Amino acid sequence: MIKLIGVQKEYDNGTKALKGVDLQINDGEFVFLVGPSGSGKSTILKLITAEVAPTSGSLRVNGYNLNTIRPRQVPYMRRTLGVIFQDFRLIEKKTVYENLAFAMRAIGATQRDIRKRAPYVLELVGLAGKEDNFPSELSGGEQQRVAVARALVNNPIMIVADEPTGNLDPQRSLEIMTLLERINTLGTTVLVVTHEKDLVNRFSKRVVAIESGRVISDGMGGYYNEETEV
Repeated sequence: MIKLIGVQKEYDNGTKALKGVDLQINDGEFVFLVGPSGSGKSTILKLITAEVAPTSGSLRVNGYNLNTIRPRQVPYMRRTLGVIFQDFRLIEKKTVYENLAFAMRAIGATQRDIRKRAPYVLELVGLAGKEDNFPSELSGGEQQRVAVARALVNNPIMIVADEPTGNLDPQRSLEIMTLLERINTLGTTVLVVTHEKDLVNRFSKRVVAIESGRVISDGMGGYYNEETEV
């Protein structure tokens, strides 16, 4: 679970990115976070992943109090999260299987664990048979599926996807979002930051809208209409 209470964030240059945000995401939810550039979405992600600390307010992530977390605890907190980026961030010189194995070895997984878990996750995201391909041999949609698999491979409590379809065409975007929905039905919490209005409207999910550092709307489906700018 993620819980922000009265969270404010002011950067050293004086920018007030968040101005008292209250937000709770419960285990098992699927949530879209939308808002214009500069609204505070990226700051919320940086807070959740402990890249930055709140200036004031309370912040908890998957059982960790990020107001008082010690530096040595941060890697363990991050293991509860699987992060997906817009630009994939795959290791080009490693195969699909090796990209997943690298992520697993980073947290101390054994070779036996890797041999068992990696093929299962690749099948889950529709990439069975692509284990030995390099990223450059895959389409953009397939590369993003590898990124999803990498985020899933260490069995996180929550997937955080930052504009995961930003570099994909509409059909591939729909496929990735449908995949994330499927992952959510298996029990993983999903938070998706996106500007893609059509995608948000195709899925009846909770939509949290942020603007000028404040939450301006929070509800199930229907919010993101033609008049809404994000």
